[in-house]
Amino acid sequence: MIPVLLKFSFETALSQVVLYVLALGLALYAGFAGFRGSPDGTRNEKLQRAAIYGVIGAGVARLGLFYALPATAFLGGKGEGFPVHTYGVMLALGFISAVAVASRTAEQEFRGLEGKRRREQMLDLSFWVLLFGILGSKVLFTLVNWSEYEGKFGEIFSHPAALLDLLGGGLVFQGGVLGAGLASFVWSRSARVRWPFLRLADLAIPTVSLGGAFGRLGCFSAGCCWGRPGDGHLPWAVHFPGAQLATDLFGRGVDTASLAFGSQVTDPRWVVPATGRIFHEAVPGAVRISEWVAQHGTTLALHPVQLYDALCHLAMFFGLMALRRYRRFYGQIFGTWLVAYSFQRYAVETFRGDSERGTLNGFFSKHGYEALAARFPLEAWYNVSTAQLICLCTVIAGTVLLVWGFRQSRSRSLSLPPGTALA
Repeated sequence: MIPVLLKFSFETALSQVVLYVLALGLALYAGFAGFRGSPDGTRNEKLQRAAIYGVIGAGVARLGLFYALPATAFLGGKGEGFPVHTYGVMLALGFISAVAVASRTAEQEFRGLEGKRRREQMLDLSFWVLLFGILGSKVLFTLVNWSEYEGKFGEIFSHPAALLDLLGGGLVFQGGVLGAGLASFVWSRSARVRWPFLRLADLAIPTVSLGGAFGRLGCFSAGCCWGRPGDGHLPWAVHFPGAQLATDLFGRGVDTASLAFGSQVTDPRWVVPATGRIFHEAVPGAVRISEWVAQHGTTLALHPVQLYDALCHLAMFFGLMALRRYRRFYGQIFGTWLVAYSFQRYAVETFRGDSERGTLNGFFSKHGYEALAARFPLEAWYNVSTAQLICLCTVIAGTVLLVWGFRQSRSRSLSLPPGTALA
């Protein structure tokens, strides 16, 4: 696990000047990308897009300056430097890969000049998918961890900088998919685009799993979304390090503990290390989780659920791309993804060990319903998580879409020669 690849600091005047230039370049490039991304628009439309993209790019650059520069510098703030987190790098690689595959697939599906136009539209959509995907993932994370955030909203009015603290923290994959899906639906219905949403969803949804695979590798590097303890004979069990053992790409200490370690070092429960079984009271052979973790400097031996999830996402990506050749109706690949993802995520969740992600036990406990919380022990298989509850909804939605689509295709017989696949 390498949580931080490199870390840049900006204490000298020269390094600060370089950072200002990079921030300005980001804002200018965002505006240029907005202008260039509308080849069919009028000059005024292009300038409007350039202004919108430029403002957003400038906002992102300003946020970066606030975190990276020391308080004494112009436009400075927290002085945290610029750590290149492996998690962020993997998210970026996942997004870039997904956009590249989706735009290329759009060009192949429509072909000719129409294919090139659709490819440009897909690149245009990617900006809004990124923006609303992050927003959706942050909103769901905030809702799941509401008790940690409800007191912070009032601080925004007296201390506007507190808004930046709200933007920090974790992201939730399902929230990102919901946010990106909503943005895609609205975008597809615009008069300028006129792209049937189900056809767009069929084209784009496999790449969500491609990006998800990279994202889970990022989770593994950060030690977040961790698994429950495995028994002593699990050959692929992993230990996530504390701050004293975590290093960067060159083996230098980064003083950044994995999130799994940060959670277990305060966990008051008991565990039998040889079996991985967790108890709420002392039993023969058990030790406190917090004491074991503090003594060893790493977490217990855990299931690498991030890798399980990444492999499942890759399998879904390749499987759905192959399914395109046999598509019977628009929405078939989208519906198949909804069903497959629901089963995959529900299964992987049974190996998760981070109760912080939100479960029935945690929900009832936070709201004072201790009797109900006792009916759903933290380690019980039926103590379902927020993600599993969402999976129950998405599997129903996917099933309804598939049933409706197959019935429609059967009644119309697709009006295609036998053996002809839907484009």
